[in-house]
Amino acid sequence: MSWLTAEEALQALKTKPQTLYANVSRGRIRAKPDPADPRRSLYQAADVQRLAERHAGRRKAETVAAETIRWGDPVLTSAVSTIIDGRLFYRGRDAVDFADTATLEQTAALLWNGAEALSSGTTGENASPSLQAAFLALAGRVTTDLPSLGRSQAALRREAHGVLSTVSDALAPGLPDRPLHLRLAESWQRPQAADCLRRALVLLADHELNASTFAARVTASAGAALSATVLSGLATLTGPLHGAAWQGVDALIEATIAVGAEQAIRRTLAQGNSLAAFGHPLYPDGDIRASALLAHFPLPSKFAELQEAGEAMIGEKVNVDFALAAMTAAFDLPREAPIVIFSLARSVGWLAHAMEQIESGQLIRPRARYAGPAPETVTRR
Repeated sequence: MSWLTAEEALQALKTKPQTLYANVSRGRIRAKPDPADPRRSLYQAADVQRLAERHAGRRKAETVAAETIRWGDPVLTSAVSTIIDGRLFYRGRDAVDFADTATLEQTAALLWNGAEALSSGTTGENASPSLQAAFLALAGRVTTDLPSLGRSQAALRREAHGVLSTVSDALAPGLPDRPLHLRLAESWQRPQAADCLRRALVLLADHELNASTFAARVTASAGAALSATVLSGLATLTGPLHGAAWQGVDALIEATIAVGAEQAIRRTLAQGNSLAAFGHPLYPDGDIRASALLAHFPLPSKFAELQEAGEAMIGEKVNVDFALAAMTAAFDLPREAPIVIFSLARSVGWLAHAMEQIESGQLIRPRARYAGPAPETVTRR
């Protein structure tokens, strides 16, 4: 396998360094540290050549746009987060390193671009986390909260505090002024899980322009209230190809218990289904969030069996959906814990992106490439 330096890759692609890094982050070009200088990267020559050949031909604008929407080139400018060389960064800070000590509240302060440390509201300390309660509470706010347009960033940050408190009271009920990971651990009566919950919340707080974040930004671009943007993100997150992918992992584990990991994987692939537990297009060398989380609790035996068999058979490492499901099993959390954790964490990112979109003053309104019946010809007299 042949590798190129950054200078050689840029010369072949005839592009800017930022575009090279974007292609790496999206899995289009594989990269690895340079053995001679770990601070530099080498780039897979075949990947570079493939992209160079494709870019040599001129493509129609609508083709470029269509490819962009599907794990393609960046479509919006953002300073909130990015993935480069298999690492996730929050406003330039390595998210994995940040997760070693940070709380979700501190992550919100970082992603909200200088907001003061957060404090959360409270409901009864004996209440149970509920996704349904989050939907209802947000929907109740949407009809009374002010539209977001024409308001200062300081005013929006104050409102973001309130929206996050609304989500927190539904998903992590507990005593006031307690960090959210502790409230979540206490509501589930699993104090031993608190540090892993803290780490998971930080690692899941944002992930660039994923489906739910894009939905939140579209809503914000129309001037809707911040509570409406989080409601949009939450609704999108519940899809099985996004935040509900843990259910696919659970199904694989159940099959592993019944027939063994190898047979469970074979059956899934034979049915034409993808494996939710493995791979991520933005992490060709493995989901860094998964490895960062899995290092901090003992992996249950069936998850270990599935990981070993799957990584060998598929050639992809486990992802964060696998890690969330494994953590849920390891600490005996409620079955819906992964979507509760994901929703609480990602609310912070949705609010960050919503405020950024509002500040841009731009409405997100792409055009559709029409593929229906030919329009009728109207004869005018």
